[in-house]
Amino acid sequence: MRRTLTLVVVATTATALTAGPAPAKPRPHPHGPPAKTATATGYGGAVTSVDADATAVGLEVLRRGGNAVDAAVATGAALGVTEPYSAGVGGGGYFVVYDARSRKVSTIDGRETAPAGVTPDSFVDPATGKPYPFTPDLVTSGVSVGVPGTPATWETALDRWGTLSLAEALRPAARLAQRGFRVDDTFALQTRENAERFRTFTSSADLFLRGGVPAVGSTFRNPDLARTYRQLGARGTGWLYRGRLGAEVAATVQRPPLSGATDLPVPVGTMTTADLARYRALVQKPTRTGYRGYDVYGMAPSSSGGTTVGEALNILEQLPAAATPIAALHQYLEASALAFADRGAYVGDPAFTDVPVRALLDDTFAKERACLVDPAKAATKPLAPGDVSSYDGACDAAPAPGKADSDTENLSTTHLTTADRWGNVVSYTLTIEQTGGSGIVVPDRGFLLNNELTDFTTVYDPADPNRIEPGKRPRSSMSPTILLRGGKPVLALGSPGGSTIITTVLQVLRNRLDGGMSLPAAVAAPRASQRNTAAVSAEQAFIDTYGAALAAYGHTLSAAGAPGTSAAEIGAVEAIEIGPGGRLTAVAEPTRRGGGAAGVVRPTLRR
Repeated sequence: MRRTLTLVVVATTATALTAGPAPAKPRPHPHGPPAKTATATGYGGAVTSVDADATAVGLEVLRRGGNAVDAAVATGAALGVTEPYSAGVGGGGYFVVYDARSRKVSTIDGRETAPAGVTPDSFVDPATGKPYPFTPDLVTSGVSVGVPGTPATWETALDRWGTLSLAEALRPAARLAQRGFRVDDTFALQTRENAERFRTFTSSADLFLRGGVPAVGSTFRNPDLARTYRQLGARGTGWLYRGRLGAEVAATVQRPPLSGATDLPVPVGTMTTADLARYRALVQKPTRTGYRGYDVYGMAPSSSGGTTVGEALNILEQLPAAATPIAALHQYLEASALAFADRGAYVGDPAFTDVPVRALLDDTFAKERACLVDPAKAATKPLAPGDVSSYDGACDAAPAPGKADSDTENLSTTHLTTADRWGNVVSYTLTIEQTGGSGIVVPDRGFLLNNELTDFTTVYDPADPNRIEPGKRPRSSMSPTILLRGGKPVLALGSPGGSTIITTVLQVLRNRLDGGMSLPAAVAAPRASQRNTAAVSAEQAFIDTYGAALAAYGHTLSAAGAPGTSAAEIGAVEAIEIGPGGRLTAVAEPTRRGGGAAGVVRPTLRR
């Protein structure tokens, strides 16, 4: 039987680890919400997310007897309030959970699906016969909107592993949306970067641009979303998938509420209420990879996160121990490129293409791929994929040239991690794709629709496993991950960042497990992302520190984005480590995306 809990958002208290970098300086809120703390240690449960209000919501659920799944759903709903450009009712995601009672890791694929009306030429402008320009046409459109999976994920998770009802889990987020939150630098920047897109739609301009871009320090309120959460809780997800809310979503996709204030073209979509009625969140087995005594669990396809992180780890495990930190970085970059070559060739929605998961995670296949890593020299990229139909681990081939994989995943998305006093752990990545999604707010409902269909390969190729098809889930890089040792959870993490999610999770794991770093240091370290491309995308701090030494191996590093923009940073990790005696170390980013918020239920152990 479910318990009825009264949830009130309260401030987070935390104690910083002495190891690793100092936590980010707390930032006061004029209306009393908690300050951000990058690292917290303690007992009884933990939550980490990019936002202090969302983390506080999850912690209060734990304090009042909810479990890690309840806290994850409540925190995710709160992120839909404070991170509306990255997640919400109109999006999807992937949910990985360790259930302490069964001692098993399970997952929910809550990825969006393509409507039945899509065709091979859905991304082609009928007026010109040529593909729509990716920006602004395709990303700001109804044709890019997939059937949302987030509400189904929440309900499925609560029904299987939670103790709260959907209404109870959404109640704190509804209160947060009603009372408002403090606008920070990141929210103001993302609003400014999307202002032209938002002005294109009456509903979006009314919500996000009332009086212009919200000023830093002001309070942003979303009463429409508060009402949507209350009604969704009361009516259940059938209100979206078989009811009035779904009809409003479909109508918005087919007839976006254009304002006439901009000249942006807005291709319309085909989503219908039947598409919503067909949607299902899929409970499925995780991927599993052994790495240096750890069992690494991740998301199976439609996500490419579990297979690509797992394959890269398998390749690294086949390589000799690196003699220097630079040699270790060289190995990381080369292993990542090889895994990405295989990702592009083989991974898509398993309901539509035969994904060779077993082969991709086979140690013998990894041994054969590891043979291509020259310890002294970077291979010329892009590399060809391996042959999953015939491999024996023999080192009898040289690196072969391949073709660059199409990569249109945006750098947005958000992640949260939770743990409770009973040993349950959740790693949950959720998204609406582009920062700002499609740019289209459902009128009077307070949430943006996704543009996830842009994650399909935008130029149709019948041989591509990620080609667009009706009812199909676009390939994702989201990589929520949980590590077990001796059958017990020891680490859970994930990140936003488009296709850089995979390399971010991989690099943090390498830093922590092989590099001797504390978890806070592993998260804070500068990042680079090799995705089987000629140049390595890297943060400027990484280039400054390692660029010259890696150039000696033949690596070319390029800045991830222009300084001062959100694209200049790679990822935004949220992680929890479970230590001896149940001691929890919750870690968020100290600076990326304005710094994250980590918290624990109790900073000290008490019985």
